[in-house]
Amino acid sequence: MRVLHTADWHLGQHFLTGQERLTEQRAFLDWLLTTVQAEGVEALVLAGDVFDTTTPSHAAQELYYDFLVRLQGSGCRDVVIVGGNHDSPTLLNASRRLLRALRIHVVGSVPADPGEQLVELAGPAGRPGLLVAAVPFLRDRDLRLAVAGETPDERQLRIRDSIAGHYAALGEHDMVRRLRERDVPVLATGHLYAAGGETREGAERDVHIGGLGVVGAEHFPAIFDYVALGHLHRPQVVGGRAHIRYSGSPVPLSFTEADDKQQVLLLDFAGAGAPVITPLAVPVARRLQRFHGTLEEVEAAILAFSNEAFSLVAWADVVVHSDEATTEVQRRIQLVLKEQRQQVLAPRGVRHHRLTQAPNVGAEAIAPIEQLHELTIDEVFRRRVAGLPPERAAALTSTFQELRQLLTEADPQAWGGEAPA
Repeated sequence: MRVLHTADWHLGQHFLTGQERLTEQRAFLDWLLTTVQAEGVEALVLAGDVFDTTTPSHAAQELYYDFLVRLQGSGCRDVVIVGGNHDSPTLLNASRRLLRALRIHVVGSVPADPGEQLVELAGPAGRPGLLVAAVPFLRDRDLRLAVAGETPDERQLRIRDSIAGHYAALGEHDMVRRLRERDVPVLATGHLYAAGGETREGAERDVHIGGLGVVGAEHFPAIFDYVALGHLHRPQVVGGRAHIRYSGSPVPLSFTEADDKQQVLLLDFAGAGAPVITPLAVPVARRLQRFHGTLEEVEAAILAFSNEAFSLVAWADVVVHSDEATTEVQRRIQLVLKEQRQQVLAPRGVRHHRLTQAPNVGAEAIAPIEQLHELTIDEVFRRRVAGLPPERAAALTSTFQELRQLLTEADPQAWGGEAPA
């Protein structure tokens, strides 16, 4: 059976100062539909973060449903979608009964009956071809929010054991064992941060503060022939085990991801056992480019920049290190950007860092100017506790994240776009 693993679409993401990404995301979905048809994909697995916020725009939702409708004529028989930490379980689950009639299986949150996470997919001859343990992002309420008096280390171990226990219970389920005895492969999904995974600063929001990285490759039962992971945006293997993988995001979501290689993963199962895995490179419609250096270096780099290989104008992150006056830096950079406006734009403007400190001027006076609206709530909080003793900072951060979770559940409209879970 041929399966395609993808994750972290983040439909509806707004970039920096409000630029929408739907044009790029639509280009990816068009490519994905063509690829599914060309490669003869029989099942598509989306491992979380369908949307960028719990309150996605109507345009983002339309893009999602339009793709699922178009997929019906592609030859792909089944789709499995699980919720991520950015997704609203309520929104994803609202249409699941209707989508099930189209063989689109949605698990937005952990159901009351654990067996509802097990999705049997039929092969071309109608016999069972693949069993999917469709595990969504495990929220604090799925793992017990807090235990009175526990230390941060104790909470970390509790979260790890709860996540591992969830997968162990599914691996021991009668349906899994029964189909495995019939040589049916088993695929599990997950939306989490596995130990050793490489994150990108500002790209992937923290999940389960105090428990980051506690889940390792060894915590996934051996009965799972493949583990399709989401949450980390860089494609990577977990713990050196080729069958436990992050597919990565198909569109670079921040400048820290500009050099990553976007891909999806093609899986060929021939009965029980690890599949043959083939990465497929995703063409990127818009390039994210960094121009960092002295004033002269940045000017020369922008003027020499070519965007011919990409269909959309590039977006640039421009940082100039110079002792020139800020007005002069801005004037000169804006001049070359205007000359190259058909090639590159700078959505966040030009940031100016001085090379040397002026006499009697404090360090804070020469620090790069940041606007509050450019920072997330989590970034502001991290800076506030940065000078505290580590144990105190960890305890406050744990409490803060639990409060954020409760506020998100109480008022998704107000907190959904920023909450970490």
